[in-house]
Amino acid sequence: MLTISGLGLKRGPTTIFENLNLTVHPGQKVAIVGRNGVGKSTLFELVLRTVQPDTGDIGRPAGWRIAYMAQEVGASSRPALDYVIDGDHELRKAERDLAAAEAEGRDMDIANGHIRLDDLGAYSAEARAGEILFGLGFSAADTARPFADFSGGWRIRLNLAQALMTPADLLMLDEPTNHLDLEATLWLETWLQRFPGTLLVIAHDREFLDNIADVTVHLHHGQADVYRGNYSAFESQRAEALMLRQAAFSKQQREIAHIHSFVDRFRAKASKARQAQSRLKALERMELVAPVHADSPYHLTFASPERMSNPLISLDQVSVGYGAHVVLQNVRASILPGARIGVMGANGAGKSTLLKCLQGALEPLSGEVVRGAHSAIGYFAQHQMETLDASATGLATLQDAHPRQREQWCRDYLGRWGFPKNLAERPIATYSGGERARLVLSLIAAEKPAILVLDEPTNHLDLDMREALALALQDYEGAMVIVAHDRSLLSRTVNELWLVEHGTVTLIDADLADYADLHNPAKLRAAAGLPELKSAPVATTQAAGNELTAKERRQAAAQQRKQEQPLRKSIRQAEAELEAVSARLADAEQKLADPEAYNSLPPGELDELIRMAGKLRKTRDAAEQKWLEASEALERLQS
Repeated sequence: MLTISGLGLKRGPTTIFENLNLTVHPGQKVAIVGRNGVGKSTLFELVLRTVQPDTGDIGRPAGWRIAYMAQEVGASSRPALDYVIDGDHELRKAERDLAAAEAEGRDMDIANGHIRLDDLGAYSAEARAGEILFGLGFSAADTARPFADFSGGWRIRLNLAQALMTPADLLMLDEPTNHLDLEATLWLETWLQRFPGTLLVIAHDREFLDNIADVTVHLHHGQADVYRGNYSAFESQRAEALMLRQAAFSKQQREIAHIHSFVDRFRAKASKARQAQSRLKALERMELVAPVHADSPYHLTFASPERMSNPLISLDQVSVGYGAHVVLQNVRASILPGARIGVMGANGAGKSTLLKCLQGALEPLSGEVVRGAHSAIGYFAQHQMETLDASATGLATLQDAHPRQREQWCRDYLGRWGFPKNLAERPIATYSGGERARLVLSLIAAEKPAILVLDEPTNHLDLDMREALALALQDYEGAMVIVAHDRSLLSRTVNELWLVEHGTVTLIDADLADYADLHNPAKLRAAAGLPELKSAPVATTQAAGNELTAKERRQAAAQQRKQEQPLRKSIRQAEAELEAVSARLADAEQKLADPEAYNSLPPGELDELIRMAGKLRKTRDAAEQKWLEASEALERLQS
C-alpha cells in the first residue's frame, strides 16, 4: 500500500502541496489528473524519493519493486533490444554474477546461477522484450539499432518499453501516450489492463484513461481528491459536486443578503440593536463557500476563412516520397470545403508524408496536386515548436506576425489561448511543451486558413486545452485534415477517415470506434486464430514469435473490414430508409391526429391517407428489422 500523509512542498514562494493525503491500494490502476503545473510529475518524484517533501510522510512497502518511465536519458550505444531488457535489473545482475562465477571457475555458483536465471525468465527475456517493442511500433530491424540512432520521440518509446520490461509491484508512467500512434496506444491499453501490479499514470488522453483506470486522483490547489472509477466517472462525480457546491453557495449568498438587510434595517433601532449585533456575529462565523467559476481558462476560436475554393485541393495519381524512396503512390483524393478528415494508419505508414504533401512542403514525385486559389493552409507539426524564436516573448511573436493589429488586440487574443499578461511577456525559452504548442496553434488560427492540417496537435496539451480545442474545431467552418491518437478529439471532430497503408491512401467505410475495434490486439489475435493472452505480462508473457507482426495485423484488419463491409452497407441503407419513412409517417399521423381532417378531407382522400399510414408503418417495421438483423450480425462478427 502507498500512503501519503500530510504532504507539504514549496518551491520558492509557490506552494505545490499543502497537507495532501492519499492512499493507493495494491492492484489499483490510478489516473493522476489535473491542469499543467499542479504538481503531477512532482508527485511522482516524491514517490520515487528523488525529491524530499517539506512536511509529511510517504510510506510504501520496503520490498516493493518500482518501475518508472524515464523522460530523458543520455544517448546510449546499446541496441534497442538490449536496452529494453536492461530494465530487468535483477536479471542483468544475475547475468553478471554468473559471468563472474564462470570466469573464476566456481562450479556451485555456476549451477546456482543458471537456476537463478531460469527463475527470472532469462531464456524468454528477448521474446518478451520483442513483444513490447513490436507492440509499441518498432520493426524487427529496429531491435538491433543503437539507442542513440533513434529520434527523441522513439527514445521516449524505448524508455516506455524498458519500464514495461521491469518486473514491478508499482508501475509509474508519465504521459506514456504522447509519442504513440493509435495502434500502439491500443496495444499499451491491452498490456496495462493485464498488468497485475499497482499503476500510477499521468495522461491527457481521456479514452486511454477511461480504458485502464479504476481510480482517479484529481490534484488541485495543493490537494488530492480521490474518485472511484475512470476519467468519465470522475468528470460526472465532480460535475455533480460542483453543482451541489454552487447550490450551497447560492443559498448562502441569499442568507448573507437577508442578514445584511436585517442589520441595515434595525441597526439604529434600540429594540433590535442586540439582534442586529447577533446577526453580524453569525455572519462573521459563517463559513464562506467559494463560488464555482468557469473551470477552463481557454476560450478558443478558429475564425472562419473569408473565401474557399471548391475543391480546395485535388490529388490525381500522386506519388510522394523522398528521393528514390516512394512512400505513397497512386493517391487520388479531394478536399472539399467543410471536410473533416481523420488520417489513420500504423506508425511509419506515411501519414506525416501525406500531410507534408498536402501542405506543400513535399512536392510529388509524379502525378498532380491542384490547389484552389483560396485554399490557404494552416499547418501544425511538432517540429514547429522548435522553430520559434526562443528569445522572443509570446506577445512579440504574435505582434511580428500581425504588425497591423493593436497591442491590446494581441493581448486579448493570447489571453483566450491561455496566455495571461505574465506568460505572454515571458521569453518562449521558458515555456513548457504545452505552452509552445498552444502558441503555435494560436498563430495558425490567427491566419484564418481555409484548411487546417494538423499532425498530432494534442501532444503536451492538458485535458482542459484538449476540450477547448475540440470545441473550437467543431465550430471551425473550413476544412480539416488531422493525424492524432486522441480518440476523444477525433470522434468529436472528424466524419471521414482516410487509411494510409500498403503505400497508398483509401477512404475507409468505418467510423472511429470501428477502426479502433479492428486494431484492438485481442480482436486481431482472435482474427488470426491465436489464443487469448490471459497471463500477467510481467510474469509469463507469450513469446514474440506468437505475436502478430505489423503485416499480419494489417492483413487481419483488412480481412475484418472486408467481412464487415456488406453488413455496414445494409445498416446504412436501413437507417436511410428508416429516416425517410419515419418522416413521411410522422407527417401522415400528424394529419390523422387533427380532428378537423375527418370533417374537411374528402372520404376518398381520407381513406387513402389511412391506407398510406398503415403501409408506412409496415415499411418502417421491416426497415427496423433489417437494421436489427444487420447490427446483430456485425456485433457477432466483432465479438
